Amino acid sequence: MKRALGPALKILALRMPALAIPALAIPALLFAGTMRAADAPVVVTSIKPIHSLVSAIMQGVGEPELIVDGAASPHTYNLKPSNARALQEAKVIFWVGPGLEAFLEKPLQALGRDASIAALDDAPGLVKLPFREGGAFEPHDDGDEHEADAAHDADPGHDSDHDHGTFDTHLWLDPMNAKAMAAMITTTLVAADPANALTYQGNAKALDDKLDALDTEIKGIVAPVKGKPFIVFHDAYQYFEHRYGIRVAGSITVSPETIPGAERVSEIHRKVGELGATCVFAEPQFEPRLVNVVIEGTRAKSGVLDPEAATLKAGPDLYFTLMRGIADSMKDCLSSA
Repeated sequence: MKRALGPALKILALRMPALAIPALAIPALLFAGTMRAADAPVVVTSIKPIHSLVSAIMQGVGEPELIVDGAASPHTYNLKPSNARALQEAKVIFWVGPGLEAFLEKPLQALGRDASIAALDDAPGLVKLPFREGGAFEPHDDGDEHEADAAHDADPGHDSDHDHGTFDTHLWLDPMNAKAMAAMITTTLVAADPANALTYQGNAKALDDKLDALDTEIKGIVAPVKGKPFIVFHDAYQYFEHRYGIRVAGSITVSPETIPGAERVSEIHRKVGELGATCVFAEPQFEPRLVNVVIEGTRAKSGVLDPEAATLKAGPDLYFTLMRGIADSMKDCLSSA
């Protein structure tokens, strides 16, 4: 055995200088990778759709943390100790604003003092739509599917009024609003981390192009069912509705924090019949039994919409899966009704 190993050991010894250089380089490369990860700023995001946009822009630099994870809803969320630690350590924090994530308002003041905090409902170029009171039961004038485009062009400063609490905060359900928020995210990250500015800006350009393509795709998906009225669980879809000319005939509850009473449910049941609503959509976070009560004895069908991505895995692709899912669910239910 020793005779057999002798020549092999000599050959290995002759090759050692050549092998040693890459071997010594491995720890240095690993150390460099660790330094790059350590250099990434600590970024915290509130909800999944925002986390998705930030993740796409941060690709190659780092990954943002998410507060409202899993199937939780920002409407009913309670801050966890781990969330509080993340806010305290953050260099940058992104949220929609106090109109949506009310649970974050005081913690941000107490824990986010050292962070750059960006409320994306202040992003330049946003279309903002007022809350609809009492449920949206009147027929909509959907003759101009480009109403949202006109709002962008006619009132570019509409975002600057800081009218928190007076507008619908489900802003991300219009890809053009997502583009406006992505621009603000990019500006904020570049200011906080100029060393990675080129990466952020390159990713933002790619995201912008993908959002334009998504917008065109969704228009094609919902085009065949635009004229069919339907009922949603809560009035969260105005931006999708205005962008694509679809017809939401009403909501089971105005606010998801308030479970409707028997009188309200009876009113919705009656309206489903009167308006000829073809589908009633539940949401994953809230009581689906109410939808069954509303459609009982009618010809309407039920479906599920997920405006806050409760059932989706967080990540850079989530926003696109979310928006396609809403469009596909509407088309599937309304086409078969």
